[in-house]
Amino acid sequence: MSSTSRDGFTNKFGVIAAAAGSAVGLGNIWRFPYVAGENGGGAFLLVYLLFILIIGLPVMLSELLIGRKAQKNVFGAFRTLAPDKPIFISVGIMGVGAAFMILAFYAVVAGWTLEYAYLAVGNQLKGMDAAELSTFFNDFSSSTTGPLIWMAVFMVLTAGIVIGGVKNGIEKYTKVLMPLLLVIIIILCINALSLDGAEAGVAFLFKPDFSKVTGGVILEALGQAFFSLSIGMGVIATYGSYIQKKENLMFTALSVSFADTLIAVLAGVAIFPAVFAFGIDPSSGPGLVFETLPNVFNQMRGGYVFSIAFFLLLVIAALTSSVSLLEVVVAYFTEELKMKRKSATWLAGGSIAVLAVFCVISDGVFEFFDWTSSNILLPLGGILIAIFVGWVLGKQKMREELEAHGGKVILVGFLNIILKVFAPLAIGFVFLRGLGLL
Repeated sequence: MSSTSRDGFTNKFGVIAAAAGSAVGLGNIWRFPYVAGENGGGAFLLVYLLFILIIGLPVMLSELLIGRKAQKNVFGAFRTLAPDKPIFISVGIMGVGAAFMILAFYAVVAGWTLEYAYLAVGNQLKGMDAAELSTFFNDFSSSTTGPLIWMAVFMVLTAGIVIGGVKNGIEKYTKVLMPLLLVIIIILCINALSLDGAEAGVAFLFKPDFSKVTGGVILEALGQAFFSLSIGMGVIATYGSYIQKKENLMFTALSVSFADTLIAVLAGVAIFPAVFAFGIDPSSGPGLVFETLPNVFNQMRGGYVFSIAFFLLLVIAALTSSVSLLEVVVAYFTEELKMKRKSATWLAGGSIAVLAVFCVISDGVFEFFDWTSSNILLPLGGILIAIFVGWVLGKQKMREELEAHGGKVILVGFLNIILKVFAPLAIGFVFLRGLGLL
């Protein structure tokens, strides 16, 4: 498939909305607040922001550059740019494999958000205390029928967007969903900040206590920064291949990194003031969203409305990310296997849904997919992407692609050094920690 016949984004806002949508997911709204809560709040936030800037941004820029330069799916991109270097072609294989595995278990968790949005609309969690909410969540998440149904619904929604293509599917819907997500989270923040005792939550999030900063906190912040931006899994490279040469890649990477970080911080603002206002432990862990917050909504004036808004927010965040993951596989099927988009979408979505069934019925499969993708495929992909752009493409080709829009880009030499040395080392620490070696 030639680059001239490929679908693509039509304008700058479409690019940023779609790429930000891929990065902004449950990791920002579900994972970031409880990880921050477990690691000291403000001090963790500062370290996280530092790593977003010096590691996350350069690696994201690298993926965008690879995709746009090759104008192909993530596998085809490395096969085109490094045909005689199998180790880098393996990055494309790992990217497609990671998309399969991540979306399989991600769709299960996203199904939980649909269930809770449904329950919120029906006000069916009203009156439950903390213990009852915990029991309800554990019973639901460990059951089979409910999670299977909601997972299937979520996969149909995802496929329905992807099947429309880049311009008429992904771009069209993310242009609506991302502004809606931002409006909802701002409303939730305003409400949270109006609660009595909210000041303690704001101080927890924004007043750093550097005595909390340990080696474990630093590595946790680095890992969160890396995974939050959706780098290392081929999503950004795939979206990069749909970006026109006239677009400024540096501006795109900065905009997406800013949007991703903003949503994560706003999620903290929406959650921690409410948590402190009602005397909840901020280090409640993964149950913060599905067990702790419904208890907060039950005690809050207007909690019914804000409960609906919050779980709708989760659904939107999950959907924009799942669309990008499915597109990685669909792009591979259409370009490498020469399939029609409609057939490719249903085959990819159906195959992933089958894997998701195993994630529903077996905690072991769920945890294996999660662990393998998070601790092996993504870090290895990130390391090899940084090395490829820093050492194989090099500074001159980096500059040519970054300045293809006609302007000048400063600090290319600095970015090249980060990609050659610092990014591989930093992500290597995440990799070793994930393997339990640090």
